[in-house]
Amino acid sequence: MINFKNVIILLIKIIKKNIMSLEKQTFIENRFLSVFNDKAFKEILSKEDYNKYINARQTVFFNKGEALFDEGRPVDGVFFIESGTAKLYKLGFNRKEQILRFVKEGDIIGYRSLIVGEPYQATAEAMSDLQAIFIPGEVFLHLLEVDSQLSYAMLQKISFELGESSNTVTFLAQKTVRERLAEVLLLLEQKLGTDPEGFIKISLTREEIANLIGTATESAIRLISEFKQDQYIEVEGRNIKILNHEKLRKLGHVAL
Repeated sequence: MINFKNVIILLIKIIKKNIMSLEKQTFIENRFLSVFNDKAFKEILSKEDYNKYINARQTVFFNKGEALFDEGRPVDGVFFIESGTAKLYKLGFNRKEQILRFVKEGDIIGYRSLIVGEPYQATAEAMSDLQAIFIPGEVFLHLLEVDSQLSYAMLQKISFELGESSNTVTFLAQKTVRERLAEVLLLLEQKLGTDPEGFIKISLTREEIANLIGTATESAIRLISEFKQDQYIEVEGRNIKILNHEKLRKLGHVAL
């Protein structure tokens, strides 16, 4: 017989955990941005180190579909995203993309490979026109050496992302494909935001969506059609707008 009291207690714990995770993510992102900017560097760094940073950084632009860096390429620096979105992915043995995550304004990429001294372990591809600040590897590593606040913020960022990677493994193993699609749509909206018409700020192919939720493309197409028929979402080509957040939250067992 089902013990409804225990079920309710478990649901409350799940909700609290999700809320805490979102709050922690926001806190870590804000902390990083508070120390990773020209004003903060000017206050913390010596004049020599600050000028070295200013002279080395470059503003770079990428068109949609262009790679910021490719998997296996020797690492030469990090990219701080100023505008636009990109996806990080690896290629499997069958040359099929495995999307790791999406990045947007305020995110920094390439640092893990730089810190451990290995080639880039994924490809970063612009999913829209993108502007970034490129910082050469030796300059970024020097910043970490002389700026303890930046080092601590990066340590928090790396630790949080390791935890999120573990959660992803659980997510794929314990939820149905239908539940995973509901959660992925909610997370994409939370991470990337929406345009003035309410559509999630990213244009994904059905294959990319299937990749994210760990299923065949045909299954993803069928589920998206079902979600549309159930009026959970609105679909215009590759663009998706969430119409009923509450039903998606219940379906995906998430609290955002």
